[in-house]
Amino acid sequence: MASTPAHRPFGAVLTAMVTPMTLDGAVDLEAAVRLARHLVDEGHDGLVLNGTTGEAPTTHAPEKADLVRAVVEAVGERAVVVAGAGSNDTAHAVRMAEQAAEAGAHGLLVVSPYYSRPSQEGVCRHTEAVAGATGLPVMVYDVPGRTGVRYSAATLDRFADHERIVAVKDATGDVYAAAKAIERTGLAWYSGDDSAYLSLLAHGAAGIVSVVGHVAGRRLAELTAAFDAGDHAEALRVFRSIVPAIDAVNGAGFQAVAAKAALEILGLLPHRTLRLPLVEASPQEVEAVRAGLVAAGLPGAATV
Repeated sequence: MASTPAHRPFGAVLTAMVTPMTLDGAVDLEAAVRLARHLVDEGHDGLVLNGTTGEAPTTHAPEKADLVRAVVEAVGERAVVVAGAGSNDTAHAVRMAEQAAEAGAHGLLVVSPYYSRPSQEGVCRHTEAVAGATGLPVMVYDVPGRTGVRYSAATLDRFADHERIVAVKDATGDVYAAAKAIERTGLAWYSGDDSAYLSLLAHGAAGIVSVVGHVAGRRLAELTAAFDAGDHAEALRVFRSIVPAIDAVNGAGFQAVAAKAALEILGLLPHRTLRLPLVEASPQEVEAVRAGLVAAGLPGAATV
């Protein structure tokens, strides 16, 4: 695994990678390896597999493990590979964590239990059970828009005391609360929302777990480097340049759908197949995604 600074335990620029599939809906490991290599070549120092954008709810345990194993073998010496271990069944999430570790993952992404809407005590016990199941470092994921539950300040403080929990992926949209929590907990903070990345960097965030990174990884790396160097004007310029792409892959809320369409447009995936209940982008939706990529000036986006 590539070494990372202590304040960036999973690297700085990560993308929540889609899971490529063949036309008949099977996981396409060859396409996944090609995509992972491309993303790392384009400036990523980390990848997240088997998350929401990776269609984790509809891929099965052997498929998840095979994907982690293939990507670690392909890019694991150049990038941190983080595997999702998210479920609203704690025992299932623990098994996912164990299987990811066995497959060679470098870290885990643990989302709060969804749909069940447990108490904060339930969220803590669930997360601690998963985090304690392996020796891997853990990034917890706060995304109340999908889970129905948001971490309280006390829950974040409790996570900060856990030896395995080292980072937070924040998709709450609450930059002010993040600013306070970063200072209070000492946890590494990762933006889980492309649109919030620059704002969170200004408040001490470590990096991003992105969707637009599928197509704009090089720009995200440039933005991060500029901010680190104190050139905030350049960081803002780069951020503004990718706003149309951010809107294109995130705006409708179907990130896996739009990201696969974007990758197909750029020739990075052979097709945009998904598993139900997600359905692939319509021709009209594809053209809307293309328009955003063209407006962002991304090479290969324009119709030939």
